[in-house]
Amino acid sequence: MTVGNMESAVLFDAGKKGRGLKANKDLSAGEVVFAEPSFSAVVFDSLATQVCHSCFRRQAKLHRCAQCRFAYYCDRTCQTACWDEHKQECGAIRKMGMVPKENVRLAARMLWRLHKDTGIVSDSQLVSVDQLEDHVADLPEADLKQLKTDVHSFLKYWSHGSQQHSVDYISNIFGIIKCNGFTLSDQKGLQAVGVGLFPNLGLVNHDCWPNCTVILNHGNQSAVNSALHSQRRIELRALETIPNGEELTVSYVDFLDLSADRKKKLRDRFFFECTCEHCRQHTKDDLMMATSVSDGKKPSADKVKEVSAYSKECLENIEKSRVEGDYHEVVKLCHECLEKQENVLADTHLYKLRVLSVASEVLSYLHSFSEAAAYARRMVEGYMKLYHPNNAQLGMAIMRAGVTYWHAGQIELGHGMICKAYGILLVTHGPNHSITRDLESIRTQTEMELKMFQQNEQVYHTMREAALKNQPVASSSSTDEKLKGCKH
Repeated sequence: MTVGNMESAVLFDAGKKGRGLKANKDLSAGEVVFAEPSFSAVVFDSLATQVCHSCFRRQAKLHRCAQCRFAYYCDRTCQTACWDEHKQECGAIRKMGMVPKENVRLAARMLWRLHKDTGIVSDSQLVSVDQLEDHVADLPEADLKQLKTDVHSFLKYWSHGSQQHSVDYISNIFGIIKCNGFTLSDQKGLQAVGVGLFPNLGLVNHDCWPNCTVILNHGNQSAVNSALHSQRRIELRALETIPNGEELTVSYVDFLDLSADRKKKLRDRFFFECTCEHCRQHTKDDLMMATSVSDGKKPSADKVKEVSAYSKECLENIEKSRVEGDYHEVVKLCHECLEKQENVLADTHLYKLRVLSVASEVLSYLHSFSEAAAYARRMVEGYMKLYHPNNAQLGMAIMRAGVTYWHAGQIELGHGMICKAYGILLVTHGPNHSITRDLESIRTQTEMELKMFQQNEQVYHTMREAALKNQPVASSSSTDEKLKGCKH
C-alpha cells in the first residue's frame, strides 16, 4: 500500500446503504487497508486540561496556551504543530471571552479548514468532508431543538468578518459531525478523549460482525510512510482475509449487546436499520441471555427474571460507587451480585460479564490480584465465545487478564494470555502501535520469568517475594487509567 493512496479500497454504490468502500485487491488479516489523517478534531470538554490538544495523549504535566489559556500541549513541539489549526480558535475564544462546547469547536475547526483548504485536502480523499451524510431531515424533535441551540452558539462564536454561512449550511455541518464523528482514544486505548472527522472513514459502512477495525495511530510514523505525517491518523486494518471486491465494514457499536439493542442504538444515532447477518439471525443472542445448567437442570423462568432485575439494579449501584471512587463498596456489590447470579445466569450472560469485568478491574486496582485473576479468566472465557476472534476489545481484555495473572504470580497462565493478546493486537493495532510495543515488552519479560520458573520454581518464588518486599507491585496501568478516568 502506498500511504495516502486508496489503491486497496474503491468507492461503490452499496444500494440501500448508499455509498460504501470495497476491497480493490485481496487483503490479509492485519493489513492496513488505508491510513487517513483527521480533517479536524477536538479534545472533549471534560478532558481539556488532561489531554494534549495536538497529539491527544493523556499527560501528567501539560503546557497551557498563554493567549487563550484553554488549549494544552505536551511541549513546544506539539504546540507548534497544532498552531495552524488552533490560531483562529485561539482568537475566537479570546474574542468571545469563553469556550464553547466541543461540537461547536469542532464545527468551527471544520469550517476554518474548509475555507483554507476546501473540503478535499489530498488526492486520495474520495469525497469532500461537507458532502458526508448529515441526516438532519431525520432528526427527532428533541434533537432538532438541540441543533438550533448549537447553531445559535456557533454563530456567536464564529469570528466576526469571516465568511458567513446560512443556518441550513451550519445545521448540515452539525449533522455531519453527529453521524460521522469518530471517537478518539488516548494512547493506551482505554479512554475516549476526543472526536474527529475522517472523510474516507465516513464512507465505510457498518456491520455488527465487521471485517475491518479502526485504530488511532497517535503519530507513530514508523508504521507507515512519513509522507503522511499526522499526529491524529487512523488506520483501517483488515480483521481477516478479505477477497477482492468484498465490501469493507466496521462496527459502529460494541457487539456485546442483544441484536435488538444494537439495532436501536444504530437507529437512534445513525438513522438506519441494521440488516447484517448477525442481526437478521439474532446470532449469539442466546449466549448473551444464557442461563446456567446445574445437574442437568435450568433455573425457572421466574428465578431468571428475578435475578436479571436484581443484576440490572446492582450494576447501576456498582457504577455509582465506581464513579464516586468507593472501590471497596464496588467489590462488596460485585460479590453480592455474583452470588445471586450463581447457578442462574451463565458466564456468557451480559449482566454477569459486566459484573466480572468491574470486579476484576477493581480488585486488581486494590492489589487483590489472585481474586482479580480468577474473575478476569471467567470474563475472558465468556468474551471468547461472543466476540470476533480478532476483536480489539477481546485483545485488550485478554491482555489485562494476562497482566493480572502475572501480578498474582501465576506466571504460566499470565504468559499464555499475554501471548494470545499479543497475537490479536498485532492484527488490530499493528506491530508499531504503542500498545502493541508495550505488550511486546511485557511478553519478553514474562517469557524470561517463565524460563526461570520452569528451571527452579522455588528459586523463582523466593526472588519474586524478595522483589515485592523491596518494591510494591504496581497495579496495571490499564486498570488505574480505566478506574480513575472519567467517562465522557
